[in-house]
Amino acid sequence: MRALLNMRALSYLFLFLLLDPVLVVLSVNPSLNDDVLGLIVFKADIQDPKGKLASWNEDDENSCGWFGVKCSPRSNRVIELNLDGLSLSGRIGRGLLQLQSLRKLSLARNNLTGSIGPNIARFENLRVVDLSENNLSGELPDDLFRQCGSLRAISLAKNKFTGKIPSSLSSCSALAAINLSFNQFSGSLPSGIWTLSGLRSLDLSDNLLEGRIEKGIEGMKNLRTINLAKNQFSGKVPDGFGSCLLLRSIDLSENSLSGSLPEDMKDLTLCNYLSVSGNAFSGEFPAWIGEMKSLETLDISLNRFSGQVPSSIGNLQSLKTMNFSGNGFSGNLPESMINCTSLVSLDVSQNSMSGDLPSWIFKSDLQKVLVSQNNLRGGGSLKNPLYSLEEVAVQSLQVLDLSSNAFTGEITSDIAVLSSLKLLNLSKNTLSGPIPAAVGGAVSLKELRLGKNSLVGKIPTSIGNCSSLSTLVLSQNSLSGSIPAAIAKLTNLQVVDFSFNNLTGILPKQLANLPNLHTFNLSHNNLEGELPAGPFFNIISPSSLTGNPLLCGAVVKKSCPSVLPKPIVLNPNTSGDYAPGSLPPHLGHKRIILSISALIAIGAAAVIVIGVIAITVLNLRVRSAASQAPAALTFSAGEEFSHSPTTDANSGKLVMFSGEPDFSTGAHALLNKDCELGRGGFGAVYRTVLRDGHSVAIKKLTVSSLVKSQDDFEIEVKKLGKIRHQNLVALEGYYWTPSLQLLIYEYVSGGSLYKHLHDGSGGNFLSWNERFNVILGTAKALAHLHHLNIIHYNIKSTNVLIDSYGEAKVGDFGLARLLPMLDRYVLSSKIQSALGYMAPEFACRTVKITEKCDVYGFGVLILEVVTGKRPVEYMEDDVVVLCDMVRGALEEGKVEECIDGRLQGKFPAEEAIPVMKLGLICTSQVPSNRPDMGEVVNILELIRCPSEGQEELG
Repeated sequence: MRALLNMRALSYLFLFLLLDPVLVVLSVNPSLNDDVLGLIVFKADIQDPKGKLASWNEDDENSCGWFGVKCSPRSNRVIELNLDGLSLSGRIGRGLLQLQSLRKLSLARNNLTGSIGPNIARFENLRVVDLSENNLSGELPDDLFRQCGSLRAISLAKNKFTGKIPSSLSSCSALAAINLSFNQFSGSLPSGIWTLSGLRSLDLSDNLLEGRIEKGIEGMKNLRTINLAKNQFSGKVPDGFGSCLLLRSIDLSENSLSGSLPEDMKDLTLCNYLSVSGNAFSGEFPAWIGEMKSLETLDISLNRFSGQVPSSIGNLQSLKTMNFSGNGFSGNLPESMINCTSLVSLDVSQNSMSGDLPSWIFKSDLQKVLVSQNNLRGGGSLKNPLYSLEEVAVQSLQVLDLSSNAFTGEITSDIAVLSSLKLLNLSKNTLSGPIPAAVGGAVSLKELRLGKNSLVGKIPTSIGNCSSLSTLVLSQNSLSGSIPAAIAKLTNLQVVDFSFNNLTGILPKQLANLPNLHTFNLSHNNLEGELPAGPFFNIISPSSLTGNPLLCGAVVKKSCPSVLPKPIVLNPNTSGDYAPGSLPPHLGHKRIILSISALIAIGAAAVIVIGVIAITVLNLRVRSAASQAPAALTFSAGEEFSHSPTTDANSGKLVMFSGEPDFSTGAHALLNKDCELGRGGFGAVYRTVLRDGHSVAIKKLTVSSLVKSQDDFEIEVKKLGKIRHQNLVALEGYYWTPSLQLLIYEYVSGGSLYKHLHDGSGGNFLSWNERFNVILGTAKALAHLHHLNIIHYNIKSTNVLIDSYGEAKVGDFGLARLLPMLDRYVLSSKIQSALGYMAPEFACRTVKITEKCDVYGFGVLILEVVTGKRPVEYMEDDVVVLCDMVRGALEEGKVEECIDGRLQGKFPAEEAIPVMKLGLICTSQVPSNRPDMGEVVNILELIRCPSEGQEELG
């Protein structure tokens, strides 16, 4: 029997625990004061994943030192509880009822669930309640606010509440702010809400409220902001708004309101925001709008207004945003709007406006102009709307949409002035003539839409200057010629549409390198040949290729003729007046492409004709060339290039991997001192320009005695020429003589990372985001090389270049393979300029040289990029090694002080510090302790995006 009684007692105790935790806590510790008791009970219902409530201890005498708690200094009673943004979950229990002195309760931006009971507002002193941005739900009790005499602000926004707004809300006479937005409240507005004369802000937007907006608002003399948008209100807007003279913002958008706007709104001279978009307002737009002279935003879009835009709009000199789209306006924009000098955004699209586009549009500081889907015309040519472009006046214009109008004529070269333009849409007009090359001057363009016109001529190669382009639509015109290879430079391209034109020729193979493509429509042209080999073109939709019968490849189910591609081999020995050891003076003027067998046949015939004497003369000239440095190998105008009838071993040999050489003539000197870009351990680098304007960088290798034989040299160089990666400088070809070896690389315009970090002008300064991208790009390049079993051996900031898009490109890779042997002494002497980057194993002959040498150098590079300091810096009486300095700062907890001071706090510490720690791991003295570069790439990507929901920091 006693055992049965004990079991019953335990059952009752368990039931007590479930029903009233307050009583349980009281029974365990009856000495707790009310605030400690209430908060401990509240905590029992809450899950705290971040452990922020760990300081809440029931053994404390009071709760004044607890996280999120503020007490009155006089009474030590809790007056504020602020637990915003802590990812708390669970429900709001009855424990808070113990906090009788509470003035502010803020639990916003958490994951709290459940409903709100009728007791939540039963606090005599409660002034602020903020439960916004949670997952609370259910209906609010109608008597929820019956004891809210002191309540001044309540926000239940962004939850899932349903039902009607409690009528008891009108009893909160001290209320100054109500925010019930982004819920599912339904029914009509409580009639008593207009009696809250002290109300300053009312936000009931994004709900399911319906019915009419009843009269009575005129009593709210202190109202500053009212937002009833995105509900189901209907009928006319009542008079009375004009009595709220302090109103600054009115938003009635996206309802079913009709009729006209109440005329007394004209008295709201302080109002700067008025939006009634997405309703059924009709009739002519009232001219009294010009009396609301403080308006900065006026949005009446998607209504049924008609007639002309009133000229009184010109009185709104503070107006910044004007949206009249989606109405029935006719006529033209009034000339008086030239007085709207603050206007930034103008949208009158989807109306019935006609006439010429007003000239004042291009003489203002407008950033956004949308006039699409009207009947506007441009007179005899498009020069009319763009006729007076002045560079100073239109520097700000970023969006220009003139689509679906009646513009005719040609696109003029004046368009180059729009250097800040990001979107240009001229589609669905009747434009003719060619696309001007000047379009390349609009260097900020992200979207260019010229489809459905009558444009002719070729696609200009200058479009390759628009490096930010993501959308390029030229469809349904009469464009001809081939697709320029310059398109492949636009690495941000996502959508391309060239369909329904007269384009011909073979698709440039470089298009395969576009990394972000998801649409490329080439249908209904006259293109031919094989599709570029790449991930996108292997899965391109066949519908994007229809109407090109000469295209071939697996996607179009048509085999291509088998052609074995060979590198172009040119023998530059001609009867011209130059030394055989130098490059030909006029490459590309008359280019002859010969196979190796043809060269042998011609050479043999030439030997018979010319004889021993010619060979002897050539040899003497080779020795002469070898005895002096070819410091200025120029390409002179007027000299023809043809093949020499010789196969002498000292003959020069030029090989280009991807096309015919086409060097400029005249003043451009291949190895001219004035064109020198820099010098490194393996030689000096010069810049020259091909005839088509394409720049290349030419490295003149030094210490010829250390270079392998011609056969071995060519084998290694051709291997390097096959390596392609967006973060590696591409090797485009080479030139060989026994006394001179040149490597021809793509030219990277942005200069070296070293210059950006240390050569100091503000124009070269790198932001944190740019630095992180350089580090990540360099890591990807090295990981790719290591995957191909290639060790760089010479990673340093002067060998990392930055292209015009801000991408890192690693150069000088694999050059150690051109040496006869990978001797440590030779390597050390060749990369002696890389002081501070060399792994310690270079000094120890018993340790194998592996990819971990590159990892060490990369780790030093990370620290250099983040700190802005050189790997080794010489002070007046000391030498500072960067790795040691950062490692010491980390041990002292001061690593953040090492970050480049020029960033001035504009960096995310949660990225910068882990990146520096990664740099220290990469510079471990023991090679096996360093990660692989593939692992480094993964780590960096995790640092940048630790979770799928986290936004990327710029």
